Amino acid sequence: MTAVVAPAGRGRWQGAAAAAARPVRGGAGALLAVAHRWLILAVLVLVWEAGTRPARNVFFPPPSTIVVRMYHLWFSGPARHGFLTAAAIGNILPSLARMAVGLGVATVAGVLLGLALGRSRRVFAYLDPLLQFLRVIPPPTLVPVFIVLLHLGTPMQVTSIAFSVVWPILLNTADGARSIDLVQLDTARVFRLSAATRLRKIIIPAAMPKVFAGLRLSLTLSLILMVFSELLPGTANGIGFELTDAQSRSDLRTVWAAIVLLGILGYLLNALLLLAERRVLAWHRAARDGEGQP
Repeated sequence: MTAVVAPAGRGRWQGAAAAAARPVRGGAGALLAVAHRWLILAVLVLVWEAGTRPARNVFFPPPSTIVVRMYHLWFSGPARHGFLTAAAIGNILPSLARMAVGLGVATVAGVLLGLALGRSRRVFAYLDPLLQFLRVIPPPTLVPVFIVLLHLGTPMQVTSIAFSVVWPILLNTADGARSIDLVQLDTARVFRLSAATRLRKIIIPAAMPKVFAGLRLSLTLSLILMVFSELLPGTANGIGFELTDAQSRSDLRTVWAAIVLLGILGYLLNALLLLAERRVLAWHRAARDGEGQP
């Protein structure tokens, strides 16, 4: 019996064709996944438009009217200002700044305290009831305390955001620091790695997945608390202030525009955080996929 052997050139050509086809299928699959993700939202927007435009209900304007209002109110400015209007610069940017500062302070404090508590089981056992007690206090109930201590203004708003969003980061970081494989720590001690090296090379990388899990929760909370802090009397700017001012003037198009803007900002900020998480934790995902292979 004579064995049939494919020519080497043909085999190489088929392999190259298959390799070239993979990115195409991967790209098509990514586009299809994006289309599926946005399909439901697009259908809901079309239904909303079709249902509200003939009704002409002032309380429920169609999406096209809301988009036009958003454009004229915030995004019709000159190109040198990034197409932002004076209202956008005076309200959106201060809101984002308060949120960023509050979340940044909470992230630094939560990660540092979480690492310290996570590496000391005895201290964590002593403080865990207190941390759980502070964590479950509804943030709005603490606003009068912060007003008395800091008075109305930006410092009070930033402090209320930072204090309320620090707990998911702190507790998740502590949990990540406590769940490190003991074999890795024993190996580091055998090789006589310093405490700083163990912290930088083992403890922090192992805790990073939990840190990002806490950050995702805190990001959502910070956006909510940013708006809430700007609804209080004495606020002079911000998205929440603009929302309250529009409500007092019965400007429902601006109210809906602010609501949609907050939803868009929440989505974009979450997408940026997920992108940063994928880049920072690329090694973690690769190691996990490697463990799953036979």
